[in-house]
Amino acid sequence: MTNNPKLQIDQSEMKGFQLFVILMCILLNALDGFDVLAISFASPGIASEWNVNRGALGIVLSMELVGMAIGSITLGNLADRFGRRPTILTCLVLMTIGMSASATADSLEYLLVFRFLTGLGVGGMLASTNALVAEFANAKYRNLAVILMATGYPIGAIVGGSISTELLELYNWKAIFVFGGAVTGGFLVLCWFLLPESIDFLASQQPKNALHRINTILKKIGHQAIASLPEKTRQQKASGFKTLIADNLRLITILLLVAYFAQIMTFYYILKWIPKIVVDIGFEPSSAGTVLVWANVGGAVGSLIFGVIASRFRLRPLLIAIMLCAFAMVMVFGLGPQSLLQLSIVSAVTGFFTNSAVVGLYALMAQSFPAEVRASGTGVVIGIGRGGAALGPIVAGYLFQAGHGLFDVSVVMGLGAVVAAVAIYLLGPVLRKHQPYSQV
Repeated sequence: MTNNPKLQIDQSEMKGFQLFVILMCILLNALDGFDVLAISFASPGIASEWNVNRGALGIVLSMELVGMAIGSITLGNLADRFGRRPTILTCLVLMTIGMSASATADSLEYLLVFRFLTGLGVGGMLASTNALVAEFANAKYRNLAVILMATGYPIGAIVGGSISTELLELYNWKAIFVFGGAVTGGFLVLCWFLLPESIDFLASQQPKNALHRINTILKKIGHQAIASLPEKTRQQKASGFKTLIADNLRLITILLLVAYFAQIMTFYYILKWIPKIVVDIGFEPSSAGTVLVWANVGGAVGSLIFGVIASRFRLRPLLIAIMLCAFAMVMVFGLGPQSLLQLSIVSAVTGFFTNSAVVGLYALMAQSFPAEVRASGTGVVIGIGRGGAALGPIVAGYLFQAGHGLFDVSVVMGLGAVVAAVAIYLLGPVLRKHQPYSQV
């Protein structure tokens, strides 16, 4: 009988309880997808009711993304110190308060605060669920499990968008936040009773009653109990960040950061501005929600297809091709298709490529960073890179306000995908130098 519970999980077939935990994390990521994009569905109504100009609206659209950037670094770090489960519960509390309070906001200033609070929870949630999924999946299906979790995000936007469309027809924009707060609060209750702690965390940090807690989880999975805790390795606190700027990893970190920052600018330009652009073309706000749903349908399909083909082709060249296609589709979107059907199709194909590029970057990070700094490297790239998520809608808003047309703004914002493709191209020689056996 081995005292290494992680080895048991890695080498065994997936069991029902593991699938349940992964499903819960997919649903939590879907909840993130709706909570983040709720402001996009509500933005036409906010702009109309409060007479908000495009520059100010861009800041509103980006505020939870600022919170996400901070949350992914700070709360993500807490998940390594105090556990995945308590961090997820804390994030759900923040998200529930932020969503519910947004429905009561009577000024732009209060709405900005509540959206920041929501984003703070979402950022920490993404870091925590990513770790939990990887640690409950076996070695064979770990990559697929992480990709499926990433797919939850656009699925949440699809389902949430469909519901938001109905809510906008029956009520007003505040109903979207009432619904989001209620559902998020419901997940808080479910996770409190049903979501376990990560075995990896319990084995490495060894908090009080760690052995009993590990054996309880192993029993639910259907594995043998362990007689004693594995030997606790020396924790290298604060060394991860220093390692990331060492000679062999500095360029890898910088290039991945540039790629993620640039690509996420393009990605969130599309997601955040679709509803307002559709309304400006002349369609109803409920129709704008439908177009955004189709953009997320394309994103969900793209991430699933990417998960399949990425196992058959080299990741880096495939990712470069997808990013260039994303740039082309953002330009097509900028031509401003005039019928609702054309808008939906173009948005779906654009979402297909932009979201596939983001999912591909997550996979590339996992392959580019060595195991000892993989979590800290990915966290830093995503946390700082989300500045691009916040900056994208703001830059687009001020470009629109300065009088630039949809096509010109789309070309500028689409260039983020080109910059990302160049960074990934330059990453190849660096990886070959420092990781000769790299297959990316």
